[in-house]
Amino acid sequence: MKHLANAIRISFLTLFLFLLVNWKVTLWLVLFGASLLAAPVFGKSSFGYMCPMDTLMGPASWLSRRLGLRKSDAPRWLENRYFAWAALAISVAVMLLSKRLLRVNLPVLPFWLVVSVFVTLRYKPKVFHNLACPFGALQRAFGRFARFSLKVDPDACTGCRLCEKDCPSRAIAFSPRDR
Repeated sequence: MKHLANAIRISFLTLFLFLLVNWKVTLWLVLFGASLLAAPVFGKSSFGYMCPMDTLMGPASWLSRRLGLRKSDAPRWLENRYFAWAALAISVAVMLLSKRLLRVNLPVLPFWLVVSVFVTLRYKPKVFHNLACPFGALQRAFGRFARFSLKVDPDACTGCRLCEKDCPSRAIAFSPRDR
C-alpha cells in the first residue's frame, strides 16, 4: 500500500510540475477545487495524495531528522491558526492583483511549495499542514463534518500515537492534552 501511495504522490507531483512549467497552474487549482468538493464526504485527506507540498515534505522531514535540524514545538504565533487564513487571503490577493495590474498569471503555489519544505526542515510536517498551509485551511473547513473520514475517537485514545504514523498526510498532531 505504501508503494502505491508513493506512486500516486509522485504522479501528482509530476503533473503539478508539468502544469507549472507550461503555465497551466489554473488546471491544478481546478483539481484542488474538486478535492474541496470531495472533502465534505471524505475529509481533508482526500487531497493528501495529490498535494505536491506533502510529497516534498516527506523527503524534507527525513533530511531534517538525519541532519538534526528539527525543533519539536511550533512557534507560538502560529498556534492560533489565523496565519493559514491570512496566508490564503494574501495569496488570492497576489494572484488577483498580478492578473489585474501585471496582466500575468502569477502562480503562488511554487512559493508555498518552497515554504512547506523549509518549514518541514525545521519542524514536523504537521506544523505546516495544521498551522501554516493556506490550502490546508480550506481543506479543514470543507472537511470538518466529513462522512467517511477517519477520525480519532478521544474516548478510545490510549496515547499510542499510531494515528500520527498512519495518517497519509502526516497531519495528525497528538497532544497529551487532547486525551
